[in-house]
Amino acid sequence: MPNYKRNFLPGGTFFFTVVTHERRPWLCTEKARNALRRAIGEVRVKRPFTIKAWVLLPDHLHCLWALPEDDHDFSLRWRLIKTRVSRQCADLGDDAPETPSRLQRAEVNLWQRRFWEHTIGDERDYAAHCDYIHYNPVKHGHCKSPGDWAYSTFHRFVASGSYAADWGAGKVPKMVEGIGKE
Repeated sequence: MPNYKRNFLPGGTFFFTVVTHERRPWLCTEKARNALRRAIGEVRVKRPFTIKAWVLLPDHLHCLWALPEDDHDFSLRWRLIKTRVSRQCADLGDDAPETPSRLQRAEVNLWQRRFWEHTIGDERDYAAHCDYIHYNPVKHGHCKSPGDWAYSTFHRFVASGSYAADWGAGKVPKMVEGIGKE
């Protein structure tokens, strides 16, 4: 059994990739979006974190979170969010085959068990991950421009002046090697 190591840095900023079970494309449905929004809101009440950047795709999501200075437990937050979404959207996983392991654990077939995490090291790393997040819908062929994708913080970044409205449209932006190779 693998020994997963996490970098539990109090007050850190982290990049996450969370994937649906067997890459089933249910995340962008209205039901899933609403459930995810509610779950995040509920978890943030008792376990605060700041969402710095986000993109939601049909079968996975990427995001950047900043945790409070005295807190490092992003794993608990993800467990709570995924559990809440699973309760509200259990029917979205009905067509996935049940495995003995998932039956034993009483798991709904919505999420992959694990998630990818990367600790953001500096401003350059932060900017590179924001670029990766916001260009991801184009990379996966869901749209021609990041501005065409509704389920991301790209529009917030444009409004704040961090990106031009046409960033990533018609020309692939330069990406840092290795990001998103999870």
